[in-house]
Amino acid sequence: MDLTSIIGLVGGLVIVVVVLILDGGSPAELFAAPAAILLIFGGATAATAITSSMGTLTNLPKLLAIIFKSQTHHHHEIIEQLVAMADRARREGLLALEEDSKKITDKFLQRGIMMVVDGVDPAQVRAILETNVQQMQSRHRAGIQFFAAAGGFAPTFGIIGTVMGLISVLKELDNPSKLAGSIASAFLATLWGLLSSNLIFLPFSAKLKLKSEEEAHTKYMMVEGIASIQAGENPRIVRDKLTAYLPPKEVKSEEEVAAGAARQPQGGQAQGTRA
Repeated sequence: MDLTSIIGLVGGLVIVVVVLILDGGSPAELFAAPAAILLIFGGATAATAITSSMGTLTNLPKLLAIIFKSQTHHHHEIIEQLVAMADRARREGLLALEEDSKKITDKFLQRGIMMVVDGVDPAQVRAILETNVQQMQSRHRAGIQFFAAAGGFAPTFGIIGTVMGLISVLKELDNPSKLAGSIASAFLATLWGLLSSNLIFLPFSAKLKLKSEEEAHTKYMMVEGIASIQAGENPRIVRDKLTAYLPPKEVKSEEEVAAGAARQPQGGQAQGTRA
């Protein structure tokens, strides 16, 4: 599970509830107007559906799962795998990597190595792989834009709910005892519109964008490693190139790399990220 998504969502709701209590209210008051909640979430989703494709709508459960699912990129394992293949390619030739490619679990990396083994022109290999990354990001943008659009529509539907509530209030002017409750219910729509936008829809959009960027970053690192292997570069140079993609605090020293290589079983290959 992605703890930051859970901590942020739960923490935000807790803060809202605590502030409500400190102001003399009750958490139950947030749900005193279920019609307003239905209008916000239903209306914002319906309006966003108009701007989206059917494919994006059917992918909503998957997008929500991505937001709350932990996504780990094993950068060090990928680097060690690419460095090992660079070393073997220099000693035995690129065709020797065909057997290694069958052990690669990451489909993107496997495809790149197979193109190298097949003798595809280096410029074409890079162009094909980079196009794959760009198309992946384009697909991701559909989900990102869906939640961003919903975040823009939600406050507006909150205002619509408040206006609809105030219309009902005006009908109760001859019954002052009900005015206070009706006005409070009307403004709950505005509260839910702002709350859903700034605590759910917009943060969800930002999280999907972050995860897309992280995945693209990892794949561009793979592209650089594949290009270096095809160019026959020294494994040490390959390692230096790929570690440039890591934050400074994650870069291992030569002693740590050597110790890790000594612990790795002979003939073993580190696994990459998911396809």
